[in-house]
Amino acid sequence: MNFALLLFVLLVVTGGVSLADRLYFRKHRTAGTKEPWWIEYSKSFFPVILIVFVLRSFIVEPFRIPSGSMLPTLEDGDFILVNKYTYGIRLPVINKKIIDINEPERGDVIVFRYPVDPSYDYIKRVVGLPGDKVAYIGKRLSINGVPVPIEPAGEYLHREKIRYSKLYYETLGGVRHAVLNDDEAPDGVSFVMQFPFRDNCVYNADGFVCTVPPGHYFLMGDNRDDSSDSRVWGFVPEANIVGKAFFIWFNLSDPSRIGSFQ
Repeated sequence: MNFALLLFVLLVVTGGVSLADRLYFRKHRTAGTKEPWWIEYSKSFFPVILIVFVLRSFIVEPFRIPSGSMLPTLEDGDFILVNKYTYGIRLPVINKKIIDINEPERGDVIVFRYPVDPSYDYIKRVVGLPGDKVAYIGKRLSINGVPVPIEPAGEYLHREKIRYSKLYYETLGGVRHAVLNDDEAPDGVSFVMQFPFRDNCVYNADGFVCTVPPGHYFLMGDNRDDSSDSRVWGFVPEANIVGKAFFIWFNLSDPSRIGSFQ
């Protein structure tokens, strides 16, 4: 469901009814006559819908993390807030940028419309910027020929699956964050879609090398061996970006996670 479109339709309908009542219907009602229910409801809900629409379209938008692809940074069940204006002001519904502010940087965690099916929102970490040469060979990330600094940090216990992954701290674009690797998982990508600019990538049993095309970004999940990301379905166009994730505001199963993400 396109919630932004639904909000916009409700805003237009309730706003239109409220305006029509002010300009026409009110003048033609007999004094003391009660407003029709559809006018009363429209006038009551219009300001609420307007506030929600403006906040959600231009300031912040809530999202729920649906999978473990961003472990250990974000867990399935985390409810996060996404900054909608940090990368520029976009027109709601059509998502067209009208004001540039900042560009995504390496290390940012962003929400974006899935290139294969834009009706779905995904969340991953920005690894490669336009023009970057991204390599992931032997489970080691390099950008433009420079290995990304990484520190071993023991093991991570997956509570739901009762298994361990190797835990590392990676510093990408000045952002130090945790990533996971599984020893038993293959180094290379087992399945790759035919995506736009597919010829910019070379895959083999050890990993891949991709050159990011102009106006696009290369994104990966922090749970490196359990994430469907740009390695599989390709580059993310700038037009698909929704905003930058920055805050966990709720987690029903683990309230201690609230506020733990930045």
